Amino acid sequence: MIEDDILTIEEVAKYLRVSERTVYDWSQKGEIPAGKIGTVWRFKKSEIEKWVNNRLSIGTLIPQIGTVQIEAVISPDRILFLDYSTKRDALLALADNLAKAPQVKNRDELASEIIKREDLMSTAIGKGIAIPHVRLSSITDLVISVGISKKDIIDFQVLDDEPVRLLFMIAAAYNQHAYYLQTLSFFSARLKNRALRDALLNAENARDVYKLLSGTYTS
Repeated sequence: MIEDDILTIEEVAKYLRVSERTVYDWSQKGEIPAGKIGTVWRFKKSEIEKWVNNRLSIGTLIPQIGTVQIEAVISPDRILFLDYSTKRDALLALADNLAKAPQVKNRDELASEIIKREDLMSTAIGKGIAIPHVRLSSITDLVISVGISKKDIIDFQVLDDEPVRLLFMIAAAYNQHAYYLQTLSFFSARLKNRALRDALLNAENARDVYKLLSGTYTS
């Protein structure tokens, strides 16, 4: 996908990993932000990214293709138990942890862009969950840090008035459009499970959190 602000149907289809026909149909029905230049549909990149985030918040992102291999993106040493009541402190703690991963080459850029992204639009998706995320050229491959908060984080802009307690920080390479969206969708859908959310909040250590997320936990 090109980096210009205005995208074609083909570029949007590649970005969302759907068919061009699907994007065309969405445009015709007004289901995706689009406009016509003459007889040709065009899309603003910023509006498409906002549309994706809005669909994430209500759990209706594009259908997943394949699945996410938890062990490839999360490890026990990237699972933190947080004790902060403000999102900035929580986000910086997760960014510091994530920056220890070999896939992250610039800690300061990661922290700065995560905060900037959060200031632009909240990444809280309801049910006590936030999924802060960023794509950067200094990231070599997608990687995640998980935060389980002991306190309610009170200053996320949430849709359902439920304070954030679970955070999944996703950092991806700039060219990982499809995998990035797939991972966002995967965790947004997976965390709809109330029993899983409760188990994560009640977990006693990072190893148990990891087993819960990877589906290998046994009590």
